[in-house]
Amino acid sequence: MDKLIQITSGRGPLECQWVVAKVLKIFLQEIKQEKIQYEIIHRENGDENLTLKSVTLLLKGKDTSGFLKNWLGSICWSGRSTFRKLHKRSNWFIGIFEIENTHEVGFSEKDIQFQTTRSQGSGGQNVNKVNTAVRATHIPTGISVFAQDSRSQLENKKLSVMRLKEKVMELNIQQMANRMQETWTHHLQVQRGNPIRTFSGTDFKHNYKDKSFKKTRSSLKNELKNLKNDLN
Repeated sequence: MDKLIQITSGRGPLECQWVVAKVLKIFLQEIKQEKIQYEIIHRENGDENLTLKSVTLLLKGKDTSGFLKNWLGSICWSGRSTFRKLHKRSNWFIGIFEIENTHEVGFSEKDIQFQTTRSQGSGGQNVNKVNTAVRATHIPTGISVFAQDSRSQLENKKLSVMRLKEKVMELNIQQMANRMQETWTHHLQVQRGNPIRTFSGTDFKHNYKDKSFKKTRSSLKNELKNLKNDLN
């Protein structure tokens, strides 16, 4: 099942952007081990080299839901800032979220309305006399572009389609970014301090939590044994 995932520093400082880049590397390593296909849809570079503010990925595979159970939520890195050595803060949080119910605007030339007109401004002998300029409108969104670069109406039509497609893609990315910005602000308040994964040190060592009850059961058995001995 396909999943759209975003790893984001939210409103975090430069240290959190560094953590996003580190987590992405580990995330992709585990994806490959699970033989899950992925595609990076969008990435926003951080304020320094080797940092990322956010990255959006499309995951394709049979057990993507099972894989994401160990990733979705807040991620914590414990360590001293790699940018501010004297900074007292030692825990830095980022978030990994699934983008749900995101309506992607499709693009098809069947949804484009073309209108030819004379080119504007000064030009050659045919520029202002023949309808070579093209205005293309994407009917579902109302986005419109204008092309008059060439003296050929056909070439201008091709240019208008290309520019319109770019505009629709920008719209999808912006809608996604707006939705994730709202989700991050809300989710951070809930999950901060309760990370699903914790890493530490500049080598980004994963700190596993023992979630089994073996130690608890062993301790209870010893207490019960001691209690029986006392009774006897």
